Amino acid sequence: MSVRNSVEWPTVGLAVACYGVLFVALWFLPIWVAILVLGPAIALHASLTHEVIHGHPFQSKVANAALVFPALTLTVPYARFRATHLAHHRDELLTDPYDDPETNYLDPEVWRRTRAPLKVVLRFNNTLAGRLLIGPLIGQVTWMLSDLRACGAGDRAVLRGWVAHIPALAVVLVLVWVAPLPFWAYAIGAYLAHSLLRLRTYLEHRAHELARARTVIVEDRGPLALLFLNNNLHVVHHMHPNVAWYDLPSLYAQNKAHYQRRNEGYVFTSYAQVFRKHFLRAKDTVAHPLWRPRD
Repeated sequence: MSVRNSVEWPTVGLAVACYGVLFVALWFLPIWVAILVLGPAIALHASLTHEVIHGHPFQSKVANAALVFPALTLTVPYARFRATHLAHHRDELLTDPYDDPETNYLDPEVWRRTRAPLKVVLRFNNTLAGRLLIGPLIGQVTWMLSDLRACGAGDRAVLRGWVAHIPALAVVLVLVWVAPLPFWAYAIGAYLAHSLLRLRTYLEHRAHELARARTVIVEDRGPLALLFLNNNLHVVHHMHPNVAWYDLPSLYAQNKAHYQRRNEGYVFTSYAQVFRKHFLRAKDTVAHPLWRPRD
C-alpha cells in the first residue's frame, strides 16, 4: 500500500478521462453508440464520487467535491450520497432494515403487511435481472420518499442536500442542452449507469449473525473492476475505507486468506459467476431472515 501523497494522480487522471469520454459521447458519437458509452462513463463518475466521499484524491474536501461536482447521474445529490454512505459504513449495522441506508432488506413485519402485487415486484427485484432492470427505479423512489418524509419531519440537513443538488444538476442539463445529443438519450445512458452500479451493489452485503461476515469479495479483475474502482473487493474496502482504489488489489493479494476467513468465505470469483448463479434466482429473501427488533 503506497504512502498517501498530497495528490493521488491516478484518480485525477481517471476523472479527466471520464469527462473526456463524456464530451465525446455528447458531441461526436451516434445516438445509440453514445448511450452505450455514457452508461459506463456515468457509472465511473459515480465510483469516483465514492472515492471522493472517502477523502480522495486531494487532502482538501472542497477540491474533492469540486472534482465530481456535476450531477452526471441526474438523481443522486452529492450531499445525500455522502451522508447515507458514511452512515452505511457502520459495519455493526450492515443490512439493518432501519439503520443501514443502503440495505434492500425489509423488516419481516413490514413485509407481512406489504400488498401482494408489490411483493411480486420486490421479489423480482431480488434477482439480478430485476435489480438491473427495475432496481434503479425502485431504489430511487424508495430513497426519495424516505428523504421527503425526513424533510416533512423538519430535517434541514436532508433538505439542504437536495437544494445543493440543483446547481450540480443544472450544469449537466445545460451541458446536454447545448450538445447535439438529445436529452432522452442522455437519460437512458444515466439509467444504464444506475443499472451497472446495481450489479456491484447486488450482493455486496448479506444477512449474517457476524457483522464481519456480511460483506462480499468478488475477485473480478476485468473491466468491471475498473469501472467499480475495485470496490468489488468490498470487505477490503470496509476494513480499510480510506485506502485508495488502486491499492485495494495488492492489499487483498497480500492477505487473501485473512480476508476470506474474516467474511466466512463470502466470495465469488467473478461477475460472470454472479450472473450464472443469480440472474433469475434471488440471492435471499426480501424480508431480513435474521431480523430481531432491538429493545
